[in-house]
Amino acid sequence: MDLSSILLAGSASAMTSFFSLTFLFLFLPACLILYAAVPKAAKKYILLAASLIFFWLVSGFLIIYLLLTVLSVFLFGKWLDKIQKQMKAELSKTEKEKRKELKQQYVSRQRKVLLLAVLLHIGLLLVLKYSGFFTQNLNSLLWLLNAPIELEIPRLFMPIGISFFTLQAVSYITDVYHGLIKADTNILRLTLFMSFFPQIVEGPICRYSQTADQLWNAEQIKYKNLTYGLQRILFGMMKKIVIADRLDPMVKAIFDTPNSYHGGIIFLGAVCYTIQLYMDFSGSMDAVMGIAEIFGIKMPENFQRPFFSISISEFWKRWHITLGTWFKDYIFYPVTSTKKMKNVTSNARKKLGNHYGPLVAGGVALFCVWFCNGLWHGSDWNYIFFGLYHFVMILTGNMVTPLASKFFKKVGLDPNCSSYKVFRIIRTALFVVIGELFFRSPGMVRGFELFGRMVSDFSFMGLNDILLKKLSIDIQDFIIIAVTLAFVFIVSLLNEKGVCVRDQIAKRNIVIRWAVFYALIMFIIIFGAYGFGYIPVDPMYANF
Repeated sequence: MDLSSILLAGSASAMTSFFSLTFLFLFLPACLILYAAVPKAAKKYILLAASLIFFWLVSGFLIIYLLLTVLSVFLFGKWLDKIQKQMKAELSKTEKEKRKELKQQYVSRQRKVLLLAVLLHIGLLLVLKYSGFFTQNLNSLLWLLNAPIELEIPRLFMPIGISFFTLQAVSYITDVYHGLIKADTNILRLTLFMSFFPQIVEGPICRYSQTADQLWNAEQIKYKNLTYGLQRILFGMMKKIVIADRLDPMVKAIFDTPNSYHGGIIFLGAVCYTIQLYMDFSGSMDAVMGIAEIFGIKMPENFQRPFFSISISEFWKRWHITLGTWFKDYIFYPVTSTKKMKNVTSNARKKLGNHYGPLVAGGVALFCVWFCNGLWHGSDWNYIFFGLYHFVMILTGNMVTPLASKFFKKVGLDPNCSSYKVFRIIRTALFVVIGELFFRSPGMVRGFELFGRMVSDFSFMGLNDILLKKLSIDIQDFIIIAVTLAFVFIVSLLNEKGVCVRDQIAKRNIVIRWAVFYALIMFIIIFGAYGFGYIPVDPMYANF
C-alpha cells in the first residue's frame, strides 16, 4: 500500500480540504519548514515538488492529465512564439505595400494553432466531464423516437481541479496568441504556475502574468506575511467549519427529501444553502489566499463582499471574480468584437439608440457567457438553467435601467438614498437565493417543484424541536451560526467601508494582537463542527 492510498479516504482525499488535520498539521508545516530551510535558489523547486505531490495525493495517477496539459500548452506556446518570430523577421525585410497581406497570412496560421489548442483542451474537458450527460440526453431522445438503441453511459476518470487548470491553460495560450505575454521557455516555471497547490482544487483562476513570476522568484518567508497569512487561514476556517459545515446536515436533509416539508422550510433550506456555499467557498479562498500570502504570493481576490451588491450584475462582479473575468475576457469580448457583431451593434445603435443598440450584440455574448457558466458548474440541466436564469436577470436589469431612471426622476425619488439601497441589497439577495435553489436541486424538474412548493405553500408549520432534530440541527446551532455570521458581517462591513481589519489589528500592541488570535482559535475549537462521528465536508467547489 503506497502513501497515496493511505491518505485517501473514500472518494476524496483527506488532503482535499485545506482545513483537514492532514493538510494543516502535516503537509503545510512540512512545506513551510523545507521552504524556509533551503537556499533561495531552491525554494521554487520546493514549491513545485509540493504542488505535484499534493496533486498526486488528491488525484493519484490522474496527475497525468495535469502533466499532459502543461506539456501541451508549453509546446503550443513555443509554436505560436516561433510563428510570431518568423512573422517579425519576414515583415522587416518585406516591402511596405506587401506587409499587410503577409501579416494576415501569419495571423491566420496563429489563429489555427490557437483554435487547435482550445479545441484540444476544452474538448478533453467536455469528454471527461459531460460525456455521461450528453449520452443520457441522447438516450432520452432515442427513447422518444422509439429507436431500439440505448447507448452505454461512459464512466470516465476525472482529476480534481480539471475545470480550473483547463481554463488557466486556455488563458495562457490565448494571451500568448494576443502578444500579452511571451511564451514561457521554462517548462518547470509553467508547471508551477499551472499546479500551485493552494489554488489547484478551487482556484482562483489565475493568469500567467499575475502569478508565474511571483512563484518562480520564491521570496523568503517574512514575519508579516506569515502572521497575515495565518490570520486569513483562521478566518476562512471559522467560516467553513463553524458555519458551512454546521449547516450541511440540515441542507442535505431538506434537499434530499423535500416532499416532507412545507414551502417555508424549503425556503429556509435555500437560504441556508446560499449561506453554506458562500461560507464554504469564500472560506476556502481565504485559506488559499492566506497560504499564498505566507509564501509572499499575491493572488487575485475571488470575492469582494458580494452580499452588499445592489444588483445581480454587481453580485457576479463580486462573486467568483476570476471565473467571471475569464468569461468576460475570453468569451464575452471575443463574441462582441467579431466583425458580424460589430455590424449588428452599429445598425442596432442607429435604430435603438446608444443604450439599447449595444444590448443586441451584448445580449448574444451574455447568453454565451451564462450558458457556459452554467455548464461549467456541472453536467445537468439545473446548472444550465441556473446560468440562463442569471442571463435573463442581468439582461432584464440592463434593459430596464433607463426606464427606472426616468421613473425616479418623474416621481422625485433619490435612487441613491440609503433606504432604497438596503431594499435593492435585500432584493438582490432574494434573487440569488432563488438561483441557488435551482443550483442545489437534484435536477431542473425537481428545482421547479421545489420553487412551486415554496411559492404555493409558504408555511413554517411543524418547525419545532422534533423537526430540527430530524434536520440534525438545534437552537444552539442556530445561535452559534447567527453569532458567527454577525462577526463575519461586521468584518465585511468594515472592509466595505475601506477599513482593513487586519491592518487595524496589526497596529495594536502584542498582547491585544495575540489575544485576538487566541480568541479566534478557541472559538473555532469550541464551536467548530467536527469530532467523533462527524463526517468532514469536502470543499464544495472542488466538485465543479
